[in-house]
Amino acid sequence: MLKLTHKYWFERKPQLLGPISKSIPACSGRIYKCLFTGSVSSLLTLPLDMLSTDNLLADCLQGCFVVTCTLCAFISLVWLREQIVHGGAPIWLEHAAPPFNAAGHHQNEAPAGGNGAENVAPEQPANPPAENAVVGENPDAQDEQAEEEEEENEEEDDAGGEDAADANNGVQDDMNWNALEWDRAAEELTWERMLGLDGSLVFLEHVFWVVSLNTLFILVFAFCPYHIGHFSLVGLGFEEHVQASHFEGLITTIVGYILLAITLIICHGLATLVKFHRSRRLLGVCYIVVKVSLLVVVEIGVFPLICGWWLDICSLEMFDATLKDRELSFQSAPGTTMFLHWLVGMVYVFYFASFILLLREVLRPGVLWFLRNLNDPDFNPVQEMIHLPIYRHLRRFILSVIVFGSIVLLMLWLPIRIIKSLLPHFLPYNVMLYSDAPVSELSLELLLLQVVLPALLEQGHTRQWLKGLVRAWTVTAGYLLDLHSYLLGDQEENENSANQQVNNNQHARNNNAIPVVGEGLHAAHQAILQQGGPVGFQPYRRPLNFPLRIFLLIVFMCITLLIASLICLTLPVFAGRWLMSFWTGTAKIHELYTAACGLYVCWLTIRAVTVLVAWMPQGRRVIFQKVKEWSLMIMKTVIVAVLLAGVVPLLLGLLFELVIVAPLRVPLDQTPLFYPWQDWALGVLHAKIIAAITLMGPQWWLKTVIEQVYANGIRNIDLQYIVRKLAAPVISVLLLSLCVPYVIASGIVPLLGVTAEMQNLVHRRIYPFLLMVVVLMGILSFQVRQFKRLYEHIKNDKYLVGQRLVNYERKSGKQGTSPPPPQSSQE
Repeated sequence: MLKLTHKYWFERKPQLLGPISKSIPACSGRIYKCLFTGSVSSLLTLPLDMLSTDNLLADCLQGCFVVTCTLCAFISLVWLREQIVHGGAPIWLEHAAPPFNAAGHHQNEAPAGGNGAENVAPEQPANPPAENAVVGENPDAQDEQAEEEEEENEEEDDAGGEDAADANNGVQDDMNWNALEWDRAAEELTWERMLGLDGSLVFLEHVFWVVSLNTLFILVFAFCPYHIGHFSLVGLGFEEHVQASHFEGLITTIVGYILLAITLIICHGLATLVKFHRSRRLLGVCYIVVKVSLLVVVEIGVFPLICGWWLDICSLEMFDATLKDRELSFQSAPGTTMFLHWLVGMVYVFYFASFILLLREVLRPGVLWFLRNLNDPDFNPVQEMIHLPIYRHLRRFILSVIVFGSIVLLMLWLPIRIIKSLLPHFLPYNVMLYSDAPVSELSLELLLLQVVLPALLEQGHTRQWLKGLVRAWTVTAGYLLDLHSYLLGDQEENENSANQQVNNNQHARNNNAIPVVGEGLHAAHQAILQQGGPVGFQPYRRPLNFPLRIFLLIVFMCITLLIASLICLTLPVFAGRWLMSFWTGTAKIHELYTAACGLYVCWLTIRAVTVLVAWMPQGRRVIFQKVKEWSLMIMKTVIVAVLLAGVVPLLLGLLFELVIVAPLRVPLDQTPLFYPWQDWALGVLHAKIIAAITLMGPQWWLKTVIEQVYANGIRNIDLQYIVRKLAAPVISVLLLSLCVPYVIASGIVPLLGVTAEMQNLVHRRIYPFLLMVVVLMGILSFQVRQFKRLYEHIKNDKYLVGQRLVNYERKSGKQGTSPPPPQSSQE
């Protein structure tokens, strides 16, 4: 009877688990809605609302979002705790440490503030320039560090010492932590146990805890900050201004967090004065959590948004727009407008940081001391958020806004003004969509996203060309202004030091000596860090009138950036307009497509010129041989492109049009119209998605063939293999999918003597009907395989006694000898 009951529970539980698992998001969404309704009646009717089926789908979707936010907040808290534990807490939070842990405590604090030189200075007193550079490549960094130390010492003197017993207890708890117990608990906590598939009722407890934790997180991280900010804004009289921003909830919550941070730091100061050590530490940790959260919002949300809006404002004349147009667009769709501006600003910040990394590869280490090095292994932005005071972050934020804004003015607003004065008819760019254009905007957009931009971005030559231009400009400016040593360093010294380092490494490898404790380990770390390029500081020769030369260098740089911006804004658009005019005539095309077309043509031209220049020293015969090889390769590539990028996307887009688009958009009493260009553009998108899914899926013949084609590349392209293994099977399947339903609907159905309405119905609905049949057959075959696997698994668990390993031998015709007795292992 017990077995039957357990078996019945195992069979019925998936039916019970579905509603219970679906109730978690619904409960979370309804609790969130109840808390923010602001009425007592909603709290009283909350138990009944939990059991209601009204708006179940909407509540589940909102609840999924709430649960996701809760999970992200919990993971962020755990991660922040790990950062505090491993990186060390700020000095104002940790006043008294155990004697045996004081040295390690101070060592953890030094790199957390962005200064790694405090640990290096006692060991290497013989290299002051390198030490100064490691500090941050900033001559003013030592003064700021001294100021910070003085402020921290004052706070430490004011706060007094912490209870040593509490610290010892905390350290003892950390020392008593056993990782094996946590690993054993993690092994016991499986998905079957969490979801209740093991036959127990533990998952009901998990559901209760999940709902409770969601409620707690909503109260702590959303409800309390929102109402604190709301009451503060109402008291200050800013409620109407916040409502006019269309983001009342977000702004109110951020204001609440700011006020909460101010309250926490005030309470922390009071607890320090009255010697409440536990309360002081708890308030300090809470302040760090709120501080880091606000700084992340500012760095990732506010700063890119400011950059995006500034880019839009400075480029209004380029698109013949006004601030009134932007205000109207914001009023009509505030969320979309803010997201687009944030996205544009984020792309701008990303490419600016990428260009700075490229500059660091060219310039002498130490030139860009005022910019943080993202490749520095000691750079940890979260540790800086934890340790540095808030006024330092505010100063960095203002400086970043000034730098980024000035670059936008120099490279966007000023070139637009110059273009409008020199070429009055060139601007504005055409960004309006016209219905009389012979080419669909959707097709051009997909062509741009799927063909042009990936070809440009996936090529490594573009970055090498840009790096070469930067190096050439740096060498030219260095020799003109006598700043070659400052910008690039002394090449002779670099070569000598590199040769000396190579000799030392070779000597160490030959001798295989054990490094000295105080010197070898540090040298090994420095060698590891310097594998990707020079790190820290390199000495340079300071010429006469050095400030004047630096000023002239900045002026020369601004002029170069202005000229480069003028070329980028005019040359690709000129070329694209000229080329598109042969295709579209006088019709207006979106300027993004003309610019992309011109940019692609310019890139191809530069690529061809660089290849010819590289071939010139090899002689005429080698050039003819290379041209012959490349011509053959281009012919093969064109054939493959026609098949895989032309025929296959066209057939795939037409099949998608017949199966999905036409049955949904065109009624039965109307005739669908097909546009091959649009079908091809949609087919390109579908082909890329299918190829990506195939490469991520299990191993089968199509994945093997695609991987082989990718591995061969364009230089070793195998036309016969591609046509026989990839193009022919795929085109055959697509042609059969298109032709067989058409033959059935147009050739066989009329012979049955049905009416014209039935013939039209069959002709229009046979493609989705056959798709449903194929999908159902696939699902049935998958379920049959799964049931067979389940049957084998149950049979093996019930009746399997052991397994025997037998050597594989081919069966001969008349072999009477029996194989030797195999070894067996019982399980």
